[in-house]
Formats: sequence, C-alpha cells, structure tokens
Amino acid sequence: MIFSKQAFLAIALTSCGLSLQALSIPAQHRPTPKAKAKTSAAKSAADPALAASITRGAVVYKNVCITCHQADGGGVQNMNPPLIKTEYVLGDKTRLSHIVLAGLAEPIEINGDDYKQHMPAQNYLTDQQIADVLTYVRNSFGNKASAVKVAEVQAVRATIK
Repeated sequence: MIFSKQAFLAIALTSCGLSLQALSIPAQHRPTPKAKAKTSAAKSAADPALAASITRGAVVYKNVCITCHQADGGGVQNMNPPLIKTEYVLGDKTRLSHIVLAGLAEPIEINGDDYKQHMPAQNYLTDQQIADVLTYVRNSFGNKASAVKVAEVQAVRATIK
C-alpha cells in the first residue's frame, strides 16, 4: 500500500492528536488561551450548571473523542468528520445522541466532503457522560447551542435497546 505524503502526515499527526487543518490555520485566527478563558468565564458566570457540564464533557472528549475528532474539533479529512458548526452538532440533539449511542456506519457528507470512517458505538458511556460531552461539543470549537440533558440521552438509549 502506498500513501501520499499528505496521507502519511495526516496519519502521523492523528496519532499525536493534531490535524492538517489545525496546521493550516494562520496564527492570527487561532483562539488565544486568554480568549478561551474569557469565553469559559462568561459561560460560568451565566450558568454554573452549563459550565459544570462543559467541564465534565471536556474530560470525556479528551479521553474518548479527541483521537478521531482532534483537539480542535476539525476531524480528519475524508475520514472523521469535523464538529465545527455542522448541522449534525448544532441540529437535532436526538440524532446526535443516537450517533454516540449506536455509532455510525454509513458515510456522511458534511460541507461538501464525504466522511467514510465508521464511528463505533460509545454506549458504554453513562447518560451523564454523553450529555456532558455533547454539551461540550455543542459549546466548543466556535459552536453555540443548547445543552443536552441527561433525560434526552436516556430517551434515546431507551429506543436502542
């Protein structure tokens, strides 16, 4: 099997938790640690429950999701989809919960790009962990959407069993 230089670099970077997309973002457009801290502080002040869910969700993301979806949420071109301002992330919470609980085997198209990598079910996570990680994703990487509630995840899980 022969890999192009870009494919080899993508594989190497993925194993380190980086992406080619992250490397191509000019420094002036990358969020600074201060900007991230201000955003987190504003969310914490506005809604402590949301802030707690986002904090817990960040831990789940780093332990479960980061390998495929990357630290910046940008995914891996044509393999693992981005989580940045997509219809899947910002749209229907039931569909998003179902993807996490049941996995996703069919290819999907996001922003004109096809993603074919199978996402395994993450149904070993608790309902709280899934609600938290989805809340984190829906409020990170430039996203701004409502929180996912534990009861919403429970309702989806009940349809899968």
